[in-house]
Amino acid sequence: MEYIQKYLDEIGRILQNLPQAEIARTIDILTLARTEGRRIFVMGNGGSAAMASHFACDLGKGTVREGKTRFKVISLNDNVPLLTAYANDFGYETVFAEPLASLAEPGDVAIAISSSGNSPNVLRAMDVAQKRGLTTIGITAFEGGKLKEKVDVCVIVPADSRHPDAMQHAEDGQWVVLHTIFVVIRQGME
Repeated sequence: MEYIQKYLDEIGRILQNLPQAEIARTIDILTLARTEGRRIFVMGNGGSAAMASHFACDLGKGTVREGKTRFKVISLNDNVPLLTAYANDFGYETVFAEPLASLAEPGDVAIAISSSGNSPNVLRAMDVAQKRGLTTIGITAFEGGKLKEKVDVCVIVPADSRHPDAMQHAEDGQWVVLHTIFVVIRQGME
C-alpha cells in the first residue's frame, strides 16, 4: 500500500505542475484548425502511438456536433502497411515524414507525441512539417529532448527522468494532457 501512495503522490505532483499555458495554446491551435478545415496529423511510437490513435479518435468522433465543423484528424501510425513499407524500404526514421510529405499542406497541424522527445522518426517528421508550413506541437516529458527545439508549441510533462518509474509517470501525464485538450475543446463546442 505504501508504494501505491508514493506512485499516486508523484503523479499528483506532476499533474499540479503541467504547463497550462502551452496546453491552452494547443487548444487554440486545434480549434482554429477545425474552424479553417485544416488537417491535424498525430504520431508517436509504442505507448505514444497508442496515445496518437486514441487522441485522433477522441477529436475525430468525440467532437462531432450537429451543425459544427468536424475535425480532420489522421493518426500517421495507424496505416500499418504504409508504415512498414516505408520502414522496410527507406528506414524507420521515415515512417512519419514520408506520409506527411504526401498529405500535408501549409496551415495543417502536426502533433508529435514522444516521452523522450528524441525519436528520430518523430524529429524527421517535424522537420518535414516545418518545411511544408505546418504548425507543429510536441507532447513530451522530462526536459523535452530535441523535439522542443523543432516545434512551435511544446507541452512538457514534468516527470523526473531519474525516477525508476519515469516512463510511466511521463505517459500518465501525457494522457492527462491529451484528455484535457479534448475535453476543453469538446466543452467549447457545446
